[in-house]
Amino acid sequence: HTLWDQVSALAEHLAPTYEALPARILASPGVHADETWWRVMGKSSKRWWVWCLTTKDAVFYRILESRSAQAARTVLGDYRGIVLADGYGAYESLSRAGPGFTLAHCWAHVRRKWIEAEPFYPDECAPVIAWIRELYAIEAELRDVGSGVVIDPSALERVRSARDARSRPIVAQIHAWALAQRSTPQSSLRKAIEYMLGMWKGLTLFLDDPRIPLDNNPAERALRGPVLGRKNFYGSRSRRGTEVAALFYSLIETAK
Repeated sequence: HTLWDQVSALAEHLAPTYEALPARILASPGVHADETWWRVMGKSSKRWWVWCLTTKDAVFYRILESRSAQAARTVLGDYRGIVLADGYGAYESLSRAGPGFTLAHCWAHVRRKWIEAEPFYPDECAPVIAWIRELYAIEAELRDVGSGVVIDPSALERVRSARDARSRPIVAQIHAWALAQRSTPQSSLRKAIEYMLGMWKGLTLFLDDPRIPLDNNPAERALRGPVLGRKNFYGSRSRRGTEVAALFYSLIETAK
């Protein structure tokens, strides 16, 4: 309890810095967003959620009681830029609820679905996995111009030209291949296809906007700290505990 009193007191001094982070992040033209579960221990040991926003130079966490679209709105507010996220429906719902942000989707999540299906459908999955690997190889060549959503403005045309000439034909191949496949409704192959095609608009936005990266890995990396923390100390014991945890995770990850 003595340690908690000290940590809570320090958090009060650091609160203005924490509260300034979301404004800085949401002033960016694009952000990465993700969420993971968190436990608030008590009679019910209720599951809460860590919401994460990150850019190249800052990370912000908010621990909320739900994973709803309203919770997403609490975190994103009236943001009007690019949000890169996985296929979770709360982001889609929020992006459609009037003039809001542009939602881009993550090729790393798509690739995982194909990797999961590969042991059962090796011949069918091999081509699309290879094509996705080619997309990442192209991006690796462009990595010197920037990382994350925001790229050096002077390099935008170079990225656009490379993606037009090299990435766009690969994406067209993937799409045509997926539409031509036949599989049983509940198979892992069908699930991989439907997952990919269901997010196709968001997956292909990177071809038209050179600021958008292929995946949401920066947000996933940023969530490793909270995930490790919940394994070590199981979560928080109160609402104030969630606030203090979110503050320290935000400041430490931003510093890192």
